[in-house]
Parts: sequence; C-alpha cells; structure tokens
Amino acid sequence: MSKQQQAPGELELVREFVNTVDLERDEERLSSADALAAWLVDHGLAPPAVHARAADLRRAIELREALRNVLLAHNGGGQAPAAAYETLDDAVCRARVRLRFREGQDAAAGLESEAAGVDGALGRILVIVHGAIAQGTWTRLKACRDHSCEWAFYDHTKNRSGAWCSMRVCGNRAKARAYRERTHKPTVADRSGVLAERSAADASSAEPSRASSGVRAPLI
Repeated sequence: MSKQQQAPGELELVREFVNTVDLERDEERLSSADALAAWLVDHGLAPPAVHARAADLRRAIELREALRNVLLAHNGGGQAPAAAYETLDDAVCRARVRLRFREGQDAAAGLESEAAGVDGALGRILVIVHGAIAQGTWTRLKACRDHSCEWAFYDHTKNRSGAWCSMRVCGNRAKARAYRERTHKPTVADRSGVLAERSAADASSAEPSRASSGVRAPLI
C-alpha cells in the first residue's frame, strides 16, 4: 500500500474498513462472522471478547458498501443513492450514538457509541466519519473511479483532483481505454454490417403496405 493513499488520523480506519474487500483480486477479508470480529478487535474498534453473528456480518458489509457509494460520489460519481444514507442512519441508530460532555478543566464534548458488540464498533466508524466531516477532510476520502477497482484512497492533491487510487495502474489503464475509443476506426466488417442494416431499413420503408397504398385485400 502506498503511503500517499493513507488518510490522516482515525480516518485511516474508515479507509481500511472499505478496503476489506479487494474487487480486482476477488479477496474478501470479512468472509465470516469470526473474521469480522477479528478485524474489529485488531483495529481497536471492539474488545477482545466481542462476538459476531451472521446478521452482524450482513450489516457490516452493507455499511461498507454504503460508504463505498459515498466515496464514489466524492470522486465525481454524482449523488450517492438514498439507500446508502439510509444504511448509515440505521447503523448510527443501532449503535446508539450520543453526544457526551466530559468533565475537566477544558470543557469538551464528543459523539460516543453506547451500544455493545458489533453495532457499537460499527458506530465508532461512523463517529470517525462525523469528525472528518467537521474537519473538512471527509470528501478527500474517495473510491477509485475505475469500477473494476473502487479501492478507497485519500486524495492528497491540493485541488482535490485525484481520481485513481494509483495513477500508474488504474490511471494509465483508463487513459489507454480512452485512447482506444478515440482512435478506433471501423473495420470492413463493421462498415459492411452498418450498410446491411441501412439497406434492410430502406427496403422495409420502401415497401408499401396495403393500408397505405389504398389497395384492398381481397374478400374471402
């Protein structure tokens, strides 16, 4: 992984969560409920004793893909589907995210996930998202524009113009594809097919119908 892809601070956890599946290699890190629990523990989002069920795994993957849809929207993909935001809202509700004020000399407040288990861990991911929105870094987290990839990366460019997780791989692949489309010249077979279609269409339009020619069909 390139350090240029890494997101700052805790936002890196969100990036890593979205990248628990590698679409190009067809590799799924959250392949079971136990794998989900292990990932959450390894990333400090859940205690070692956390237990995950099949329903938890399903909701975690739904949340991951909803986040990916939002990251694709950050990368010029238009508006994310309404269903994606509904999934995020549902996860926040299940996690019972609350605003908490902390005691101390420096008055502080922050969002906390009160639910236990996997729901609470997924809520902590969304608390990080909220913090990134407040800091203005959230829209820099994007999903690669190449739809065979869609790897999450952090756009470090000054003008937020990054489109590919790797310019050397996905960027060059997109450039090569665009070049082929621009320079493609119809082959003899292509032209013959077009001419045949036009001839068939002309013949069909030239043949008068009984209704249009005024000729009555003989009565039987």
